Amino acid sequence: MGKIYVLDTNVLLQDPYSIFSFEDNEVVIPAVVLEEVDSKKRYMDEVGRNARQVSKLIDSLREIGKLHEKIPLHNGGFLRIELNHRSFHQLQEIFVEKTNDNRILAVAKNLSLEEETKENGRQVILVSKDTLVRVKADAIGLIAEDFLNDRVVVIDDIYAGFLEIYLQKERLDTFYEKNELQLADISNHSFYPNQFLIMRDVLGGSSSAVGMVDSAGKKAKKLVFDNEHIWGIKARNVQQMMAMELLLRQDLPLVTLIGKAGTGKTLLALAAGLMQTEDLRRFKKLLVARPIVPVGKDIGFLPGEKEEKLKPWMKPIYDNLEYLFNTKKPGELDAILAGMGSIEVEALTYIRGRSIPEQFIIIDEAQNLTKHEVKTILTRVGERSKIVLMGDPEQIDHPYLDEYNNGLTYVVEKFKDQAIAGHIKLIKGERSGLAQLAANIL
Repeated sequence: MGKIYVLDTNVLLQDPYSIFSFEDNEVVIPAVVLEEVDSKKRYMDEVGRNARQVSKLIDSLREIGKLHEKIPLHNGGFLRIELNHRSFHQLQEIFVEKTNDNRILAVAKNLSLEEETKENGRQVILVSKDTLVRVKADAIGLIAEDFLNDRVVVIDDIYAGFLEIYLQKERLDTFYEKNELQLADISNHSFYPNQFLIMRDVLGGSSSAVGMVDSAGKKAKKLVFDNEHIWGIKARNVQQMMAMELLLRQDLPLVTLIGKAGTGKTLLALAAGLMQTEDLRRFKKLLVARPIVPVGKDIGFLPGEKEEKLKPWMKPIYDNLEYLFNTKKPGELDAILAGMGSIEVEALTYIRGRSIPEQFIIIDEAQNLTKHEVKTILTRVGERSKIVLMGDPEQIDHPYLDEYNNGLTYVVEKFKDQAIAGHIKLIKGERSGLAQLAANIL
């Protein structure tokens, strides 16, 4: 016996193809959901794009049959636009206002009551990404679920980029002598390309080593940039040392860094970018960008030219640049950047349609990007460019994203077995003792 899934608007706006995610069950879209989707079509952002995609998809399904009568889907399920069951009688004493959320709840509740009167009545489940809608549904006796099909990982096992293994001291000595180890000799575990290995003495001795799996996944090799100093910056912990290795390697055009606030993601990436752009001349330009997503209430429109408008959003980048350039006076950094001409700080709003060759590209706060947006960015990368995506998946300001379905996590998981990509999760905060304590306990 199948089930009936009633979809909230936010499910469709998060994933336009979500209607195909419910196997051979019946998917019901209340008419009020179509009205909400229609109201979002003119938005010039990801929500608007998804609203237009939903509209086109449902319109194409009209060719199969009448949507209000139930049509078959290619995955074995069925789709129906629900025009009836809108009566608010069952909820009018509980929820006084007829908001769109309450109308969707009313449709689900009325369908559930109708199925209960049947001999082989089906289970009705409301699917919503809105926590309070699920709470309301539970309060009126409805089954409610979050939409989890868009998650890259379902539990807290996001790829960390490194692994601790314990070896005999003789193996560690061999690694120090030859600067490499055959992975088949030390473990039957399968390793990802460019994964870091923290090798420790199995007997608890002080001997340890850090190696990096080669692109073929056959050997663990010594780090090339061990304890490297770049622009006055040196790695303060083992994960930062691994990040430095990834950032300076020329054979890795894609690097992803995740970590809590204060772990050094932005500072390390900027230092590596400046060194390779200004000193080594590997790249023509250093491009730094971040999505325009406010924390808390938006401050509205800002006066001035584009550069003046972007300055408040890009302040975290400028703070790190001031530290690297050791500027003391107001306006000193602006003068330095204007004189160099090879550093560009940009909003991601302007990246669509561009081709970016021979540049070191840093995308900060990438956890606020959707899968589609991160694909748009990566497909802009031109020849001989290197791109660094970084952020904290636990600090998301986007209304439809979480730790497991955002664009940064998506790239980490999809590229972890690719030889051209490297990833590391930074763990220890180095900003200050207070910052590290706040990141851990708050």
